[in-house]
Amino acid sequence: MIQTTEVMIHAARLGNLEVLQELIRQNVDLNSRDVKGYTPLNIACYNNQLAAAKLLLQAGADVNAQDSGGNTALMGVAFKGYKDIAELLILHGADLNLQHGNGGTALMFAAMFGRNDVLKLLLESGANRTLVDSRGLSVVDLAAQQGNEAAISLLQSEQYMN
Repeated sequence: MIQTTEVMIHAARLGNLEVLQELIRQNVDLNSRDVKGYTPLNIACYNNQLAAAKLLLQAGADVNAQDSGGNTALMGVAFKGYKDIAELLILHGADLNLQHGNGGTALMFAAMFGRNDVLKLLLESGANRTLVDSRGLSVVDLAAQQGNEAAISLLQSEQYMN
């Protein structure tokens, strides 16, 4: 028999709103985790399923749930560049400065992977640009390592100094 968590994860990955709505009606644990520690919200966000993410958040999913590596949905969408989902997560209270196991933040992921529209959104929303990862590297250091000049300009802009 397939476990409810597996069904939810699969539905979230595909954006299957009908299945998610039925599971929500059955009062399933929205923050249940698969073997990698992913919640349905993590999976929906990592797979660019905006409607599924919105449904899960409205039903009470934990916006700051971390997977086994300490990554949050916001970190995942910053890495992938899904600005619409980043906006949704921020609207639902995502912790902009939460750090994963190696000290990385959503802002660092956006800068490292050239997701400058998400980087700007995070800065405008109050993300802390002074945090460092476990190696002592700042978001500016990480952007410089990747040659992301646009990110460096944004990060060093007076309006985002905090």
